[in-house]
Amino acid sequence: MPSRPLVSRRRIGLRGWWRPAFALLTAAAMGSDGPGPGAAHPGDSGVPMGIEAVDPEAGTLWQAARGRLLIGAAVSSRQFDDAGLAALIAEQFDCLTAENEFKPMSLQPRPNQFRFEAADRIVEFARRHGMKVVGHTLCWHSQSPRWLFAGDDGKPLPRDEALKNLEAHVAAVVGRYRGRVLGWDVVNEAIGDAPNAHLRDTPALRAIGGDYIVKAFQFARAADPDAELYYNDYGNEAPAKLEKTLRLVRELKAAGVRLDAVGIQSHFVLGDTDATDRLKRAVEALAAEGVKVAVTELDVDVLPRRGRGADVAAREQGGADPYTEGLPAEVAEAQARFYARIFRVAVDHPGVVARVTFWGTHDGTSWLNFYPAGRRTNHPLLWDRKLKPAFEAVLKLLNTP
Repeated sequence: MPSRPLVSRRRIGLRGWWRPAFALLTAAAMGSDGPGPGAAHPGDSGVPMGIEAVDPEAGTLWQAARGRLLIGAAVSSRQFDDAGLAALIAEQFDCLTAENEFKPMSLQPRPNQFRFEAADRIVEFARRHGMKVVGHTLCWHSQSPRWLFAGDDGKPLPRDEALKNLEAHVAAVVGRYRGRVLGWDVVNEAIGDAPNAHLRDTPALRAIGGDYIVKAFQFARAADPDAELYYNDYGNEAPAKLEKTLRLVRELKAAGVRLDAVGIQSHFVLGDTDATDRLKRAVEALAAEGVKVAVTELDVDVLPRRGRGADVAAREQGGADPYTEGLPAEVAEAQARFYARIFRVAVDHPGVVARVTFWGTHDGTSWLNFYPAGRRTNHPLLWDRKLKPAFEAVLKLLNTP
């Protein structure tokens, strides 16, 4: 894999998409608590409006974090068709996660019928730009074809048949990208949310049993012994779910499987004032178990909502949509400060927090425009319909020695 240039190409931004959070992140890197300067570029569309030159001395996210942690983004292969967005991705990030195109339903909707074209395109884009790739995900209860673990009648397959399907899928996918993918989210969201449930009731659990997680990790290790292997979940920075996560880590270690890091998705809500403290405690607790941490799906929801989880099945009806004309300055600044605090946790734990990945590239691509309530105008990322202080906040923090 080619190394990335030490000096950035002309720094770019999507015109009208940079928000205060970016400014605060850069500010955090430089040791300031406030957002960096930057004129707003008003816009009223979530569609890319072209690219514009930005101060070339300010640097980029991945350069500011280089040597400490990877800075990633969740992408789709279709985004590379937009020249401005593709340039933004290549310039600001050094690690890519496919938002959907590595998931089992996307890759193997029917037995032995693989569709690798979109995933191949992401891997090739990363190769050309000297970026890492994280494979997301090999085993998940959502966005997986029913045939993997259940018969035509919907009943669980016999254990041996389900294990054979899982092993074949993992071997084919991991084997195809052997040596080209940094690591894999082997199992995603397997821990139960109910107080009395250690593991979520999933098709894999019903067909195989509680050791399906160990088996998935073993299959992945066999397919690429050099790839890093991760467990990924949402809400596992919260005390109750953190304890279940620590239990799972101990179980995996006792089984002798490779576990390089635990992914904390970090889908946060702006009004969640305890998020940073919970994240810090979780990072330190996991480090004490001998595993690294990745912030894998970071976004900061600014819209009103009743819950703060990220279970894709948990939907809300209606919901206020107050920011269709843009994010008010005071909300953007609050979001920027929130992002700076999150990145402060990351940089304060060198050698433990190995990666921070944003779940999307700009606000128009975010799943939070449709979750938990349908079709609203959300502003959860660093690029928006105007310059965002959050970008400068993150970059500034990352640039702090």
